[in-house]
Amino acid sequence: MSVFSPFPLSERVIIFLEQRAVVMVTSSFVTPTYGVPALEMDRGEGVYLFDTNGKRYLDFAAGIAVNALGHGHPTLVQALKQQADQLWHTSNLYRIPGQERLAQRLCEASFADRVQFCNSGAEAVEGCVKYARKYQHSIGQARRYRVITFDGSFHGRTLATIAAAKGKKLVEGFGPEVDGFDLVPFGNLNAVRDAIGDETAAILVEPVQGEGGIRPAQLSFLQDLRAICDEFGLLLIMDEIQCGVGRSGKLFAHEWAEITPDLMAVAKGIGGGFPMGAILSTLAAAQGMTAGTHGTTYGGNPLAMAVGNALLDEVLADGFLDQVDLVARQLWFALLDLQARHPGMIDLVRGAGLMLGVKLNDSITNGVVVDALRAGGLLTVPAGDNVVRVLPPLIITPDHVAEAIEVFDTTLSSL
Repeated sequence: MSVFSPFPLSERVIIFLEQRAVVMVTSSFVTPTYGVPALEMDRGEGVYLFDTNGKRYLDFAAGIAVNALGHGHPTLVQALKQQADQLWHTSNLYRIPGQERLAQRLCEASFADRVQFCNSGAEAVEGCVKYARKYQHSIGQARRYRVITFDGSFHGRTLATIAAAKGKKLVEGFGPEVDGFDLVPFGNLNAVRDAIGDETAAILVEPVQGEGGIRPAQLSFLQDLRAICDEFGLLLIMDEIQCGVGRSGKLFAHEWAEITPDLMAVAKGIGGGFPMGAILSTLAAAQGMTAGTHGTTYGGNPLAMAVGNALLDEVLADGFLDQVDLVARQLWFALLDLQARHPGMIDLVRGAGLMLGVKLNDSITNGVVVDALRAGGLLTVPAGDNVVRVLPPLIITPDHVAEAIEVFDTTLSSL
């Protein structure tokens, strides 16, 4: 059975355009940097979203890897409500016990010795770059300020983070670019070595590239980056904004390579839907960050900390990450089987854990497939390299995997 409506194509297009026109009219006061959204969601329950017409969608987008525990998770809701009744905001002029507790728990569960909270992934990445520069300055290497980055990366939308990624769509019209970033091919160790100079301070890498098309780094490549940083006195910065906080099947994706970074940017899943970011660092990497060197008004506020601690209660619970890894492997093999059934449309499946990408061939664009899946009741996200991103909440079950694959199969057959 087709996932589309019974209307002929031309009528569907007219109806679609009319719906978008209505949205455009009602959104005329919102700066149109996101284009025209096709849907308005009304509520969420677990791994499902419901639009204003009551239609249910299996959410394998998760707010772009943000809703780690799905929608309306009782632990998160209760924590937020309780904190909202008590205290919202004080700023870091005063001690915030929830912040101290969350920082300690993150350190105990990771490589880090220090945590500084912020509000977004871009802030976390910029913070890591500042830490790296300040570190080099603090050890008498002030000339070292440049950071090696990789093609296909995405680190945020600020002036510095778009300069780090150097994507044409990101930087065009926002010049001149912020200086200090040297882009090299992803996975090319020789290019990394060639880019190291007297001014190099750090290497910044996503263990799994998200916007670039769900491209996982080889574990050996990550291990070699660690060795190179040790050899040349550089700091290794991991951007785990999208792949971190359990999405890979471990708390952080770099753990699969059995290495530790010096700095790490975290956001998205760490708040389960509440805006939050964090800079995790070793004691050495944080040595230059003394009082007054970096800060933010909202970072680490009581509301965010209450939600962050509640989320860790779930993610660090016995068996949670094992279950994520188990279901992720089931989804992986189900997508490989889907590829085998549709070789004329799917070139390959790649990724890690519950951060997977379905790379389509040139016969069809990912935007068309994402729209068609949405019409069939499955939400996904497009990415670079003609990839459909599959980013479900970490709480999905094998039944949800089967449901998603059924929609995928029917949709590709219809197309």
